[in-house]
Amino acid sequence: MLRFLRRKDKDKTVKAVEKTRRAWFGQVASLFRGAKLDDELWDDLEELLIAADIGVGTTQELLDRLRKRVHDDRVSDSEAAFSILKQEMVGLLQVEHAGDRLDIEGKPLVILVVGVNGVGKTTSIAKLTRIYQAEGKQVLLGAADTFRAAAIEQLQVWGERLGVDVIAHKANGDPAAVAFDALQAAKARKADVLIIDTAGRLHSKTNLMEEIKKVQRVLTRQDEDSPQRVLLALDATTGQNGLHQARAFTETLNCDGVFLSKLDGTAKGGVVVSITRELQLPVLFVGTGEGLDDITPFDPQDFVEALFGGAAHA
Repeated sequence: MLRFLRRKDKDKTVKAVEKTRRAWFGQVASLFRGAKLDDELWDDLEELLIAADIGVGTTQELLDRLRKRVHDDRVSDSEAAFSILKQEMVGLLQVEHAGDRLDIEGKPLVILVVGVNGVGKTTSIAKLTRIYQAEGKQVLLGAADTFRAAAIEQLQVWGERLGVDVIAHKANGDPAAVAFDALQAAKARKADVLIIDTAGRLHSKTNLMEEIKKVQRVLTRQDEDSPQRVLLALDATTGQNGLHQARAFTETLNCDGVFLSKLDGTAKGGVVVSITRELQLPVLFVGTGEGLDDITPFDPQDFVEALFGGAAHA
């Protein structure tokens, strides 16, 4: 596992979920202080969790798990029940081998970044590039978003700032051709990582999804040995709509994880739980601000701790 996936930056996580904590999860913590474990508490808890955008289905599963443990363990103390709630949330956020999904097992590691327009995809690519550079890795970028106005130029600006080369064609060119040339260049230059930006997809447009699959096929035919990953960029401020986007992408593509941008800008951070649980798709990174260094690897324990402003095993 890469060292940056093991590092913890709890302060960034705490800051990123501040709005969510103040709006909803602080109320959840208050709900359990000295309360009776009765139907009124469960109803109030359900209302708060749904309002925090955890989602109806995931909320119900979480409550079922909580109430079963409270019953089976004969828990009568509200603080103990609160501790169980946090443990169950951590459990829902854990996905097997999540931390290994962007490990460099072969060179170059190819990362296709997908997502609809406006989710902060290009900026997320720049932040991810910065992370790999901090590990001493050579990164190359591919500008396969050939349709959005100024998308190529935007990636090139980030490349200049980061000191990273960008492989690009003219606007409105074939994205698969860009990907082909980018992989050729990555192999020739012995790059460790190739990150390819793709056009912002309206996830309801099947033909646009098929285009990404074409890019994948071209890359696989060119080099079957280069590990290929698909990173889905989502905007945390979109809440449950982000979950709908994720579901549409995962139905078409084999996504490996989520880069959740703009977590600091929403009170709906509970959507992380429903994305992870309903799709079994791990959140790998979260954006914690607008700067290049405003990124942190996602850790379920740290996230739950930050949501409630205390220890996740309290």
